[in-house]
Order: sequence, then C-alpha cells, then structure tokens
Amino acid sequence: MIALFGLVIFLFAFASGRNEVRTISEPNVKFVGENNLFITSKAVSKLLIQNYGGVKNVAKEALALNDLENALKSNPMIKTAEVYVSINGMLNAEIEQKTPIARVSTNASYYIDADGLFMPLSENYSARVPLVTGYVDKNNLNSVYLIAQKIDHDEFLKKHVFEIHQEEQNQLFLKLRKCDFLVQVGDVSALDKKINNLKAFYKKALKDNTLKNYSKVNLQFDNQVICTKI
Repeated sequence: MIALFGLVIFLFAFASGRNEVRTISEPNVKFVGENNLFITSKAVSKLLIQNYGGVKNVAKEALALNDLENALKSNPMIKTAEVYVSINGMLNAEIEQKTPIARVSTNASYYIDADGLFMPLSENYSARVPLVTGYVDKNNLNSVYLIAQKIDHDEFLKKHVFEIHQEEQNQLFLKLRKCDFLVQVGDVSALDKKINNLKAFYKKALKDNTLKNYSKVNLQFDNQVICTKI
C-alpha cells in the first residue's frame, strides 16, 4: 500500500511537471453564431500572437487566458470571446462576431450592430442591411438604431425597407423597394403604431394598385396616414 501510494504521488508530480512545461500549439479558432466571416480565423490568430509575443511554443502555465480574451474582445468586430487550453496543449478560441443591422453611408462608412454599437466595415464580407444616410453622429446612434432594430425584427420591413434617412433633429424617413414615395416617420415615439399604420396603408394601396400614385406617406399623425399624391 505504501509503495502504491508513493507511485500515485510520483505519477501525479510527473504529470503536473509535464503539464507545466507543455508548450502551446498554433491557435484553433472556432466561430459560433453568425456564419458570415467579417473577421477571419487568420486575423484572430494574429491578434492572439500579437498579444502574447508568439503563442506557439509558449509554456502552458505562462499563458494569461483572461488577457488574451480581453485582447480579442477589444476588436470592434468581435462581440464575445472565450480562450482556453485543452489537455493536449491546444489553444482554442471561440469567437462570436457582432451582427450588423444597418450600414451608415455618410462622410464615414460603418455598421451599426445589433446592440446599437459601432462596427467597422469588413474586407471579407458585406452584409445586406439597410443603408443609413443623412445626418448621423457616431456618438448618438439611438434613433437610427431603434428604427434599424425594428426593421431587423419585422419581416415586412426587412423585405421592403432598403434605406433609412435621418435629417437634423433626428427626423427619420424610410425608402421602400419598388416604391417612389418617401415614408416620413418623424421621431421614434409610438414607433410600433406608426409601423402598423404603414403596413395597413401598404396592404390597401397594393390591393388598389395605387402605390405609384404617391410621393410621400406621412406617419407622424396619430391613427392616420397622410399621403401626398404625385
């Protein structure tokens, strides 16, 4: 029993020693969630290497995994990141990318993500989302974000809206596919009611074949849609 106990202690100490000096392999990058790669696994690996001076052949115990995770999360393309080392010394990084819901095209070009935050454009993939034009302040995206979020979660709007235009004082307009008229939303108050009014108007005008007769559709007034004819 004493010999067996001694053997167990020896094997444990040997395994611990081997584990401490085990070196890390090249990073294994896995993307979760969104399949469209705005940032590549090569770029993620480069970030890891840049923030640890060369991950390959670094001793396993020397890695500061929290620091690596924070370095990845600081990238404006990445929403969340989890970094861990498997028992065989494989460095793994699980990445969830941000999801763009609108693309700003003013004097600067960038995405607004699903959390209402700035997201840069990608050289690898271009998202098909509504364009945002007009007066847009990167530090004040709330109104544009709210309407973009509604579009992203509504099948009718997602199908028909291709542009969000914001004027000064955060007054919003929408442009619809296959329609010449401008939809005047105004501010984001009572947004659900305004959208329901737009859907009711569109359905009726489509049935009557009169969509082409209007130049502007105003949703700002309570319980009614004011249309300007061509």
